[in-house]
Amino acid sequence: MSVKIEKAVERFKSGFNCSQSVFGSYSEQFGLDCDKALRIATGFGGGMRMSETCGAVTGAFMVLSLKYGNTTAQDSESKAETYEKIEEYTARFKARNGSVKCRDLLGCDISTQDGRKEALDKDLFSTVCPEMVKIAAEILENMLAEDSS
Repeated sequence: MSVKIEKAVERFKSGFNCSQSVFGSYSEQFGLDCDKALRIATGFGGGMRMSETCGAVTGAFMVLSLKYGNTTAQDSESKAETYEKIEEYTARFKARNGSVKCRDLLGCDISTQDGRKEALDKDLFSTVCPEMVKIAAEILENMLAEDSS
């Protein structure tokens, strides 16, 4: 396991959310200070607090956007490449986990009080979520390595 993958899992286990854990572990590689990355990613944990797209996935999306994203409105080529990378990432994550939705991955909807209670009672944040952070970072690491070779 790479240092960045380990760092992402350690960050999650130390109390950062899933999105912060992935994004914060790769942000500096693409010129964004880790503290800023952690702040940016805060609202994306828990499927954007709505049990939608897994925060580990949105963290990876932000990393891919840092690497490939456009900085001018006219740069449609970079925008298109970013969208292609996001689609590829999503397909890879779905192939390994069946879904990118937090509620599907956890088997409960943590945007509701009952769903949060169920997740806590079943210890899902300590069992399922660290594994999703690890898988999200592994897929990201593989994609970044493929592009640099």
